[in-house]
Amino acid sequence: MIVINRVWTRTGDDGRTRLSDLSSTAKSDPRVAAYGEVDEANATLGLALTTDDCPDDIAAVLQIIQAELFDLGADLSNPLADDAGHDRSAPEPLRILDRSVTRLEQWCDRFGEGLEPLRTFVLPGGTRTAAALHLSRTVVRRAERAAWVATETYGTDSPGGISPIALRYLNRLSDLLFVMARHANRQVGDSLWQPGAARPDTEPTRPDS
Repeated sequence: MIVINRVWTRTGDDGRTRLSDLSSTAKSDPRVAAYGEVDEANATLGLALTTDDCPDDIAAVLQIIQAELFDLGADLSNPLADDAGHDRSAPEPLRILDRSVTRLEQWCDRFGEGLEPLRTFVLPGGTRTAAALHLSRTVVRRAERAAWVATETYGTDSPGGISPIALRYLNRLSDLLFVMARHANRQVGDSLWQPGAARPDTEPTRPDS
């Protein structure tokens, strides 16, 4: 059970923090950066949920994902342990499961049904919900990159490492947020990038001319 009686504790004033396994590490640890980015991604989803045009089907999924991102943060903050030395009487650490990744893929298929195939990139925008989801997508991508940086230090699938399922989850989540942004724009249509279309037709005017 988590009990938070007081927010400030002074325990982090020396630049260190505790991971989920209660080991101590520097706040500059790439693992800490990774789950910090996940926390930021979660906050952007909270903003997306406050938009006045957020469809009910998207809102229902975002609420599930917000809860699951806390699970993901716990996963990233808990180094993989050696199963041979695991105390079988102790509770299993909270981990993202393969079936959660599968569910993200199923949601991608569900929200992508009926969308026009893309032949160029989508410009972020459209409805408020779509714009918010595009922002969330970019933050999740950053979280994924941060998690991969952590693997350069700790590896994957080895004691002390990062769970590869957590990495896959972040990758699929950014895909889902892109698809849901397009779904949110289905009434207004996507704004599509046209390469070079924003170039000026004439040379810029000299300031002294």
